[in-house]
Amino acid sequence: MEAFGKVHPSHRNYEQWLQMEERERELHRRDMADLYIATAERFEHSAIFLHPNPGSEEETMRLIDLIREKTGDRYFLLLHGDATFGIPAGGNVEEFSYRLADEPEQLKAEAAAEVEKALARAERLRAHGGLDGFGLCSDYCFNNGPFMSPGQFGEFVTPYLARLVRGCRDLGFYVIKHTDGNILPIVDQLVQTEPHALHSLDPQGGVDIAELKRCYGDRVCLIGNVHCGMMDAGTDEQVRESARYALRHGMPGGGYIFSTSNCIYTGMPLARYETMLKVWREEGNYPAPGVRG
Repeated sequence: MEAFGKVHPSHRNYEQWLQMEERERELHRRDMADLYIATAERFEHSAIFLHPNPGSEEETMRLIDLIREKTGDRYFLLLHGDATFGIPAGGNVEEFSYRLADEPEQLKAEAAAEVEKALARAERLRAHGGLDGFGLCSDYCFNNGPFMSPGQFGEFVTPYLARLVRGCRDLGFYVIKHTDGNILPIVDQLVQTEPHALHSLDPQGGVDIAELKRCYGDRVCLIGNVHCGMMDAGTDEQVRESARYALRHGMPGGGYIFSTSNCIYTGMPLARYETMLKVWREEGNYPAPGVRG
């Protein structure tokens, strides 16, 4: 938003959508599509993560169509698509924890139903066309470890995540599984569900991309590991070193997508993002085919 001088909240949300005439809605749709594309062009992104009007699947499809109309197949388009239990909201932690012990079968039934609902939506989106994949963004972990024990995770999440991933893959979608924090106690389970890629490889949670590359680099594409905390509160040199570390250990043999360990959130200095991208442009290049290096 800062990069393009668009600071009014209406550029980011749809809170006045129901008050708009259809002419205004069309202007809003096109403005949002143009902003997604301009961002991808300016920062040389390969993908666009769409955040459409949350109240309307029809509007989601319109946004996909608009961006495809303007860009063809230039970008990988993805949407949120998770349906598994993540860390509950603060006000629900106690209730959810009790239910793990007191209502396990009911929770499993709810988990299964949510996954089937997500797959039904994925089928409709596949029939419509234009979408490439999903980011499964339920967060499972704090910096010191998962919210659930590995045993609980294997009971209440892993089977349903596996069903969701397989269903999306069978429909022809690519699947990226995101969770920040310390995933090490459950990373085997995450990889076993067979997403195409795993994000965010969070250094603030003690996740080292060099170790994950060694253990899992031949089984799943790795995304991330550039330290978001340093991006905001560190020095320029710390940002550069974090970016170099991710590239140095992620790139060998392919199967790595350069990315931060979370999102570039509101309030992060834009100059820091530019600093990270400068390292990528200068040092994140594979040798040309046939050239040794």
